[in-house]
Amino acid sequence: MGNWIINNGLTSFILVVWMGINIFLFVWFYLFYDLGDQFFYTRHLLGSALAWARAPAAVLNFNCLLVLLPVCRNLLSLLRGSFVCCGRTMRKQLDKNLSFHKLVAYMIALMTAVHMIAHLLNVEWYNNSRQGVYDQLSTALSNLEDADNTTYLNPIRITDLDPQQIPTYFAFTTIAGLTGVIITLALILIITSSMEVIRRSYFEVFWYTHHLFIIFFAGLVFHGAGRIVRSQSNTKSHNFTFCKDRPDEWGRIPECPLPQFAGGFPQTWMWVIGPMFLYVCERLLRFIRYMQTVHYRRIIMRPSKVLELQLVKNGFKMEVGQYVFLNCPAISQLEWHPFTMTSAPEEDFFGIHIRSAGDWTDKLIDIMQQLPEGAQGPKMGVDGPFGTASEDVFDYEVSMLVGAGIGVTPFASILKSIWYKFKESNPKLRTRKIYFYWLCRETHAFEWFADLLQVLEKEMEERGMGDFLTYKLYLTKWDNCHAAHVRVHSDEDTDVITGLKQKTHYGRPAWDKEFEQVRKENPTSTVGTFLCGPEALAKVLEKKCAKYSDVDPRKTRFYFNKENF
Repeated sequence: MGNWIINNGLTSFILVVWMGINIFLFVWFYLFYDLGDQFFYTRHLLGSALAWARAPAAVLNFNCLLVLLPVCRNLLSLLRGSFVCCGRTMRKQLDKNLSFHKLVAYMIALMTAVHMIAHLLNVEWYNNSRQGVYDQLSTALSNLEDADNTTYLNPIRITDLDPQQIPTYFAFTTIAGLTGVIITLALILIITSSMEVIRRSYFEVFWYTHHLFIIFFAGLVFHGAGRIVRSQSNTKSHNFTFCKDRPDEWGRIPECPLPQFAGGFPQTWMWVIGPMFLYVCERLLRFIRYMQTVHYRRIIMRPSKVLELQLVKNGFKMEVGQYVFLNCPAISQLEWHPFTMTSAPEEDFFGIHIRSAGDWTDKLIDIMQQLPEGAQGPKMGVDGPFGTASEDVFDYEVSMLVGAGIGVTPFASILKSIWYKFKESNPKLRTRKIYFYWLCRETHAFEWFADLLQVLEKEMEERGMGDFLTYKLYLTKWDNCHAAHVRVHSDEDTDVITGLKQKTHYGRPAWDKEFEQVRKENPTSTVGTFLCGPEALAKVLEKKCAKYSDVDPRKTRFYFNKENF
């Protein structure tokens, strides 16, 4: 339990607080509408569906306030810089921004479903009351005339249509009904297109439908303007406990004047106006960065259809492991895609390695391959850089870096920066040991990274620090021909694939063995475990970090960090 708290304690506390606020808002507003005297007559028409509609609306307001904040990348980068003095645990929470964004979105979807179902029932019961289906009091309340928009309770005023058609007419001709339909449709499209299978295979579909959030928030702001949920405004002069059994005498005896009703003041805009303003500022900043000129220093095609871009932009400053968003107008004016930078902060350019992984990357690679030798590439918009978990790698005495496939890119930046720090004899380098693991399916994918490892290998040996960097490369897929070739050259001093002294491993790492070895070699250290790779591997490593961490702060503790885009 103590090991789990080390890695997940603050995250769990934040989630408990968030869930607690949601539960409090739901219960508070449910009781407010279910017990409030001003809603007695409204409850008589609608029953408990009134509270079931309004309580989720309060929770929706709170979560719609939150949902935009985790995707304000510049705001998060600012906060990450501000939390330098607050410790790595606080900064780690910012790296889980997308997970929190999804969690909030699920809550919005759930509350929208409850809110919508309750209001569908409300409209049906409003309509039945208007048709005189229920008791005398319901009919009297529904027949109250509209005097200066203050007297009526039942928002369904029309009576000259087929009763079966009135709910549909109401849904598409009132502000609350029409905006509710638009909001619901937008939310359904946003959530369904965000499923992992669609986002991975049809990113463009995800990208474009996700921008329906603009319609969602616009509809949300105006949704409450219809004021269809109404409360009694003259409860002091019209005592419902005495008058509810005398609807025929309303307005005829002084004890029972006509009940007056008013719609609630729209409040949603007050919840979302702040986050909407921040997001508009975020998009303006992105547009300003998009307009800044980006020059190509080099364009290199690597093996396995990997494109390397070395770019230069005035005033651009980066840290290790950070990422940027790229936009190529020649492919799409609207699409922005995230890529981790593979260059080091000490270099006079920023580099990106792009693997063929979809329509956008395929088109970009095709454009670059068709360019004449030495020509500048198409216009490229760059937004960033933005911070990630890998920024904190030098805050740990010992670091375990795990990359899967092209997920090695943030660690290329880190290893290059280490090389520069050693070259300059940087006294601020706190890290004294790095374990690097790279899992890959194709032998050719190792080629572009092997040169960097060879340089580091040589540099460490010359400085008598051969133990500083321990790296292991794992090939997870091979054929019989390749296996035979490896057996023939097994006695050579360097690896047959990479040319490195460290031989390539075949299969997947035995993580229990690796963590046990790291803990044995660093019995009193804080170890940062960094992953850029699939979710399945993340779950494995997170469990191992908890398993091999010691509750005693004087012994080895593992902290798990994952790249999220």
